[in-house]
Amino acid sequence: MLDRPIHKLMPTTHTKCHDTLPLRVSELGLERNNETLLAGVTFSITSPGITLVMGPNGAGKSVLIRLLHGLDEASTGQIEWGSSPFDQTLRKRQAMVFQKPVLLRRSTAANIDFALRLADSKARADREQLLEAVGLNGMASRPARLLSGGEQQRLALARALASTPDILFLDEPTANLDPSSTKIIEDIVMAEREAGTKVIFVTHDIGQAQRLGDEVLFLNRGRLTEHSTAEDFFSHPNSAAARDYLAGRIVL
Repeated sequence: MLDRPIHKLMPTTHTKCHDTLPLRVSELGLERNNETLLAGVTFSITSPGITLVMGPNGAGKSVLIRLLHGLDEASTGQIEWGSSPFDQTLRKRQAMVFQKPVLLRRSTAANIDFALRLADSKARADREQLLEAVGLNGMASRPARLLSGGEQQRLALARALASTPDILFLDEPTANLDPSSTKIIEDIVMAEREAGTKVIFVTHDIGQAQRLGDEVLFLNRGRLTEHSTAEDFFSHPNSAAARDYLAGRIVL
């Protein structure tokens, strides 16, 4: 359990200005191997906080945030952050944590050091503070691949936070983790929200979504069927697919 929020442990040396917002997505689509993964996805995100991306398996959630992070260019439509199309300068102000972390065959500390070397020297955090923030300060010398699943994911999150990003993408970061690791990650995400980081968070966990979310993008079969505040989504979902999903029924 952390006794201080992460933005106190890691004071930023730059202002988290949101000239990256609003995010405007227009008619976003992606096909691969003659399969439509996304079709006509259009929305705007205008405010900071935590945007949840939800929907059944195969809905296109991970595909969407990969496109928003610039990891796949074979798409149609348009993505604009602030007043500019996506470019590498903007990408340096973003970070992403995948559901399955990819770690270097090095120690826990060396994984952090690698991320810090890639970060802007004016913005980057401190290794010891990062390890403390994710509860790994006693495991600096341990090989990263010998950590437990929850510890590996917390290390991946620490690496993502090394550059103190303005935009943080999280693709089901707590899937299959123990409650302790889940709690640490949720606490860090909430602290990042309070520090001004824009968080875009994919989750299947409805309880987690209710704890963390400010707004919801709900996808089904590659299409955006709802975009609303979290309060409205959980109390009055508009689409049949969302109602079935929240009720635990199979979404067709």
